Amino acid sequence: MLPHKLTLCLLFLLLIPITAFGQRKPPSGGRLAVIVDERLAALRSTPELTGKLVRRLSRGRMVAVRATKTAPDGITFLRVNVTRRTHGWIQREAVAAPSRSGDDRRLLDLINQSQGFDRISRARIFLDHFPRSTLRPAVLLLLGDSAEEAAEKLSKSATRSMNKMANTAPEFSYYLNYSGLDRYNRLGVKFLFDPSTKRFHYEGAAWRELIRRYPKTPEAAEARKRSE
Repeated sequence: MLPHKLTLCLLFLLLIPITAFGQRKPPSGGRLAVIVDERLAALRSTPELTGKLVRRLSRGRMVAVRATKTAPDGITFLRVNVTRRTHGWIQREAVAAPSRSGDDRRLLDLINQSQGFDRISRARIFLDHFPRSTLRPAVLLLLGDSAEEAAEKLSKSATRSMNKMANTAPEFSYYLNYSGLDRYNRLGVKFLFDPSTKRFHYEGAAWRELIRRYPKTPEAAEARKRSE
């Protein structure tokens, strides 16, 4: 058995698909799409930016696209079903559809423009909803690298939190219960914790999948370096 100071405590976080949150099953009645930019995800009663707000949809929410209409100002709206009883119009750029050519590239561009948790969340949406895209290697590498960057920030914020209060349980258990990990938990992101350095590290699932499924890609070569 490794000495305690070298032992890596593996934080197993339940892998839950993005689509499981916010709704029980995908809506019916049209081509499925997923909310990728919640800033534009205002569901309106009419296809115009001044239309009455029905509700605001969260990132990762599935909708069924029924129709398309372009407003006089050039903004394209999609008529969508959210549930059996909820429907309306939403701006085209708010969603990405696996069945629509080019939407995987558009989502990758949005991922690249995002930072921190937003980048990881959108990358997870891509991997969940675009299983056949040729861009998956790039997204897997982005997800892994972004998770490792997040691990560094989580380590610092968790340590600050630990220093502010008395500890009555093993120190590593406080780190592995740190509330800052919760939203990553919901995305299925896993971290390792090293008690000797009090640092989290990304567990590496995205890198391993990249190496296993796309071994001849340039991204896989980079993933091997990260894994080492």
